[in-house]
Amino acid sequence: MELQVIMPRQELQLSQVSLDVRKDSAFNLSQKPLFKLKPFIEANTIDIEIQHLKQDCVIPVFSKDNERTIAHQEFIELAQECAYEVFPNHIFDAPEIRVSHQIKGRTPSAINKSVKELLDHEKTIYYERMAFIMRIPSITETINGNEIALTIGGVRAYNQENLYSKKSFEKFKFFIGFQNLVCCNMCVSSDGYVEDLRADSYIGMRAKLLEVLYAYQAENHFNSLKQLSYENLTEHQFAQLIGKSRLYNYLPKKDKLEIPELLLNDGQITTVAKDYYHDESFCRNDNGDINLWSVFNLFTQANKSSYIDTFLDRNVNAFEFSSGLAKTLNGGGDYHWFLS
Repeated sequence: MELQVIMPRQELQLSQVSLDVRKDSAFNLSQKPLFKLKPFIEANTIDIEIQHLKQDCVIPVFSKDNERTIAHQEFIELAQECAYEVFPNHIFDAPEIRVSHQIKGRTPSAINKSVKELLDHEKTIYYERMAFIMRIPSITETINGNEIALTIGGVRAYNQENLYSKKSFEKFKFFIGFQNLVCCNMCVSSDGYVEDLRADSYIGMRAKLLEVLYAYQAENHFNSLKQLSYENLTEHQFAQLIGKSRLYNYLPKKDKLEIPELLLNDGQITTVAKDYYHDESFCRNDNGDINLWSVFNLFTQANKSSYIDTFLDRNVNAFEFSSGLAKTLNGGGDYHWFLS
């Protein structure tokens, strides 16, 4: 089965546009989405434009040698360029950028001013954590009545860097997967995810991003997601799952090592339980049954409350966990503990 590819009325010749032009004007090629936009992550994040990063934010440096870090906006723009190269002639939405943990400062000239006296040009800021996604709405498919679009994205968290040292390899997270457009939940698998992408230069990062994009098998990922819609949990099995998931976080360490990992916290499991009854798109059916596609989306919906630096890891874990449950229902896998 091939993914549905919806081409624009006039084919976009992105390969004929120079990279410099793309950085500033490629987004006027994007069509307006036909769905209501919701944040792909919530927690304590805010939505910003890339121009804010370029014009209003300082760039942290490594303090021992004053070498600059790779800026958030450089990571985003490089991911854009790589996506254009791998998926020419397709429509791209403008990136959705979420940031958190604002770090504030001031210029030396304002050292003795009170906060209320500070002028705008005397304030400095940057964001410790940043996550972004960019949808490719011309590559879509449907699972269980939900339209999903191919999506790329990444995470940068300065709290994972040692900025008090000399310049070293910097850490990034990058993925390619799908987004469920009805709820904007992310569908990410380990095959399209690099948890620890390290780079010390723009060129080095570009090579690694292209490697991930070219290696990703969209059809295999889609088929795995679709398979979830064919497997169902009864109300009793779902109750067992919720109860065991709550117990999991309090298991002794030696017992946890014998059970597949579950990264959602207790509060997020509570959200999953509540949404089993009340979520408009993924609640139980009239018999109390729920398919694993809906369970997976309840997990990823609850994961929106995660901080930026743990968001992608938990999303990947939600997919692996749901796939493991599907194998268990068919007599295989090692997730029996959660349903017993």
